[in-house]
Amino acid sequence: MEPARLNVREALENRRACRSFLGSPLPPGLLDDFVDRARRTPSAGNAQGVEFLVLEGSEQTAAYWEVTLPERDRDVFPWPGLLLAPALVVIYADADRYLERYSEPDKSAAGLGGSDEDWPIPYWFIDAAFAALALQLLVVGEDLGCCFFGLFGRERAVADRFGAPERQRAIGVVAIGYPAPEDQRASASTGRGRRDLDEVLHRGRWSIPDVSPPEDHR
Repeated sequence: MEPARLNVREALENRRACRSFLGSPLPPGLLDDFVDRARRTPSAGNAQGVEFLVLEGSEQTAAYWEVTLPERDRDVFPWPGLLLAPALVVIYADADRYLERYSEPDKSAAGLGGSDEDWPIPYWFIDAAFAALALQLLVVGEDLGCCFFGLFGRERAVADRFGAPERQRAIGVVAIGYPAPEDQRASASTGRGRRDLDEVLHRGRWSIPDVSPPEDHR
């Protein structure tokens, strides 16, 4: 029997970063299906400048960890179960596809086809973030675990190891797999709770919530 799939509302409510995985492999073809669906998120000018480096199986994932987390640092790494994820998807943004697209006749009036600096907010990063979130929701919808994390100072090393072109920018990695029964160490950030809706929802104009302490009526 196939596991029950979650709808988008349920996937958002259930999404949590999983930092401890079982090493069990994913079903064949599942990652390709995830990527095929995740790539359908909004794309500025339909430039479609998001690409996915899929690393599946212990040989490929180990190659990633070799260049991002040297053996000498693993004894103090707080989430060793993260290294057991059977799949890693590195999500790339290709600025050149947007510059080329916005140099075409129907987009050139926007003045965004010259260089990266012409974009106050680079939409290639936004589009890549859309795809990263969609990928996570698809994973959670299949009752699997995932964790998005950055490459920080290792982006160039990953690009060199796996042959990514220089102009491709990796916005982050999504680890995917079967979650371990118990996280070996949950992130301290989980204890922060979620902000109240009234703090983040501004109706009609920006409002600042009243956070003054209650009056002392003694």
